Amino acid sequence: MFATPRLRLAAAAALACIASPAWAQSDSSGKQMVEGTCNSCHPVSARVGNGYTPEGWQTVLRMMTNHGVVIPQENMKPMLDYLVGAYPEKNKAEAKMIAGPVKVSIKEWSAATPGSRPHDPLAARDGSLWYTGQMANVLGRVDPKTGQIKEYPLKTPHSGPHGLKEDAAGNIWYTGNTGALIGKLNPKTGEVTEYKMPDPQASDPHTLIFDKAGVLWFTVQNANRIGRLDPKTGDIKLLTPPTAKSRPYGMALDSKGNLFVVQFGVNSVARVDPKSLQIREYKLPDPGARPRRIAITADDIVWYTDYARGYLGRLDPKTGEVKEWQSPSGPKSAPYGISQIKGVLWYSESESSPNTVVRFDPKTEKFESWKIPGSGGNIVRNTDVTRDGNFVLANSLTNEVTLVRIGK
Repeated sequence: MFATPRLRLAAAAALACIASPAWAQSDSSGKQMVEGTCNSCHPVSARVGNGYTPEGWQTVLRMMTNHGVVIPQENMKPMLDYLVGAYPEKNKAEAKMIAGPVKVSIKEWSAATPGSRPHDPLAARDGSLWYTGQMANVLGRVDPKTGQIKEYPLKTPHSGPHGLKEDAAGNIWYTGNTGALIGKLNPKTGEVTEYKMPDPQASDPHTLIFDKAGVLWFTVQNANRIGRLDPKTGDIKLLTPPTAKSRPYGMALDSKGNLFVVQFGVNSVARVDPKSLQIREYKLPDPGARPRRIAITADDIVWYTDYARGYLGRLDPKTGEVKEWQSPSGPKSAPYGISQIKGVLWYSESESSPNTVVRFDPKTEKFESWKIPGSGGNIVRNTDVTRDGNFVLANSLTNEVTLVRIGK
């Protein structure tokens, strides 16, 4: 249900219908509460995707209350009972665990606010782990040594913090995905500075990244824009990719400073020249490919997760050659967040049951995989890497931040 921003907003609308004042006065059953009013907007069944576990549905309801939807307490249990019974988790890819020589240990921390929906993680230079609490309008900081968690409230209500990066001075930058802004948090003071989008159509800033010159780049998915923000001046420039509705999504930089962007709405990867601002698109061979996140290895090879088809892909920008490998859990596994660690690819399968961490070694072309602890549906949308080479996840549905320590 929360696989894309469009579906996320639809879910919010659905649950907003659920929470209409008339329901607080009603003695109807959970089914009547859920279906009686929402069917006047749209069929409820069109908004539940593959369903959720009981824990997942509870988190979904809590997300909506965090986002400002008022659900009377007496309605929560019958609504939850109905949703769990009517829309259980189903049609998920069966996770395939592949054993190998690499050993990992996995540690998790719960976000301070239940139902905050951690979207992006960040491994900061001081060793702390950060997350965007998208539905709680906070940024969270985890101290892995002590387990202490601190959350920082943001300025604009319901701004939907999404992407997350640290600058050279230790400030934490984020995209306000529903607030049409880029934000900067000073962790020492808690001060938040906001940069509003110059175009009203650019309403959903998404992922962001700093280049070597300290310039901030970001995607605006549904508006089909790639943005550039100069932190020194606050000036924002928006670029338009050649292909309409390409939905620019994840980003990475090569060794020469070129910006690569996967285009989730089409089967292509874009390259932005940071000096000329010219955009070149590389078409992927399968028209059904929908690349969602991206990583670039030291040899400037582009790697992407094909969310729609369940593949890990390799693009050589010099030749345009593409090679793909089916993800271990198959076509419905929905590979999502990805990072490269010492030339090896690490990513998550977000629709397998249970969700997994996957390792792929380009030299041997072999996979290894591990179950992510929890109730099965973690939904890892993005990942990061610590300075000592460990893998960091933000688990949206289980409301956690996860550190995968990598052994040998």
